[in-house]
Amino acid sequence: MVSADSITDARGAAHRLLTPARRIVSLVPSQTELLAALGLDPEVVGLTRFCVHPAGWKQTKTIVGGTKQVDVERIAALRPDLILANREENTRAMVDALDAVAPVYVTEVRDVPGALAMIRAVGRLTGRNPEAKALAAEIEAAFADLPAYPPLRAAYLIWRDPLMTVGRDTFIHAVLARAGLVNVFGDRTRYPEITEADLAAARPDVVLLSSEPYPFTRAHAAALRTGLPASTRVRLVDGEPFSWYGSRLRETPAYLHRLRRDLAARRPASR
Repeated sequence: MVSADSITDARGAAHRLLTPARRIVSLVPSQTELLAALGLDPEVVGLTRFCVHPAGWKQTKTIVGGTKQVDVERIAALRPDLILANREENTRAMVDALDAVAPVYVTEVRDVPGALAMIRAVGRLTGRNPEAKALAAEIEAAFADLPAYPPLRAAYLIWRDPLMTVGRDTFIHAVLARAGLVNVFGDRTRYPEITEADLAAARPDVVLLSSEPYPFTRAHAAALRTGLPASTRVRLVDGEPFSWYGSRLRETPAYLHRLRRDLAARRPASR
């Protein structure tokens, strides 16, 4: 049974599900993967086309749209008793429309402690409380084991044309900090646009080009490198360890450690 105590979401809405959710629609890719990690499968009846993990679910579940636009009637036809949404990844209008369909639990994750709280809350809502607590404890311990790395000034790019980076109020910024990577655009908020001149002027030790949402390539890295100081390294990185705040976080500490070890071992190429 789910506790009758209310669970408050990011909107301040109280949820009092007296029985575990058994027909779940997830509109957040990282939380879809979390549901699978908690041992839920037939309970998940709908997801977005961007929910690429776990493998096979897109072929067996109903696709209800994207993260910014969904088919409300299709979701209603699934008769969900819980819809998982996120303040950043989904729109306010979408959530408002879905409120008439089923309880919508809206999350907002800005840092690792916030991610752990979200995991525990989803566990309570779905009747997977022990599994969620164990997962959160595993992730927390893995992050605690990370050493104190020497600080490196870093720029993390998520988009090209225009270039876009991350500000201090994002989950990616918080993950960077766990690896001793000091966000050179940490004085800004959200996902600001920058120019190549801005990037060069910030003089980062390393520029990290994420695999998502824009799929940066080696060619992009080579082109960008020409306008940067010779000492600046440019690296392609997997965006999921930095931005997926569900069960994928089990892999993030090890990924961060490998990245820092690699950055320490490689000197910037001369030119």
